[in-house]
Amino acid sequence: MATLEDKILGEKLHNYCSSSEESGGENSDPECDGAKQAEPTESSEASAPNKWEGTSTNTGPKGVIKDFKDYKQLESEKRRNEERQMIELAKKFTMTVKTTLEEEREKAALEDPELAELLNDDFLLQYQKKRMQEMLAQTNHNVKFGNLVTLRTGQEFLDSIDKEHKSVTVIVHIYEDSIEACRALNACLQDLCKVYENVKFCRMASTCAGVSREFKKEGLPALLVYKDGNLVGNFVRLTDDLGNDFSVEEVQVYLVEHGLLEDKSCMPALIRNAAESSDSD
Repeated sequence: MATLEDKILGEKLHNYCSSSEESGGENSDPECDGAKQAEPTESSEASAPNKWEGTSTNTGPKGVIKDFKDYKQLESEKRRNEERQMIELAKKFTMTVKTTLEEEREKAALEDPELAELLNDDFLLQYQKKRMQEMLAQTNHNVKFGNLVTLRTGQEFLDSIDKEHKSVTVIVHIYEDSIEACRALNACLQDLCKVYENVKFCRMASTCAGVSREFKKEGLPALLVYKDGNLVGNFVRLTDDLGNDFSVEEVQVYLVEHGLLEDKSCMPALIRNAAESSDSD
């Protein structure tokens, strides 16, 4: 029969124990006792500290300093690795300029030491220099001038062109002493004729050349370039390109750019060094 307590609480739930049953002592329900014993176990597990996993985090000043030092060390190692990679990459892509003779020597030193010794022989160097000089002589000619020739008549003008070797380049400056640029160009040609001894540099006054008064006023200084009797260059009023104040180097570059003089920087180093040593002696 249901009691008043059962009617208030409804049917007894699982593990429910009434106060009357608790006071019963030995007659108490065993399931209720089990529930009572389980409660302290759960509370003990909840209050137990976390299990230590072998690491700890220090958020104090010492921990911050240590983390900063580790970070700086990693940054320095990363920077060193990047610099090392850049140096290796630069070495890989670095271009080395070597002559054909130097490349042959290195190759011969690896393959045949006796051939490498032969390539280092002074006799072979002298032979190479002699052959280069012979080839340059055949290309140019053996005629040398080295001074600025003054032409005074029309016949001298014609002879200076027609009676020269067909490989000789003849450069004639038509000038007037009253023009400052003409005087400056004569001085430049005086120096260039010593550098280019195989080129015939000449000058001729405008009165001897028989040019018109208008040409004297508007066309000077003028350069006429001949080769094998043919006019290959005609430069009138050079001040338009060079100005009134110019140097020997500017005149040289101007003539080299127009293909009238050879570029001395393109001469083989073996011949150029030999010529410089002979000039110093």
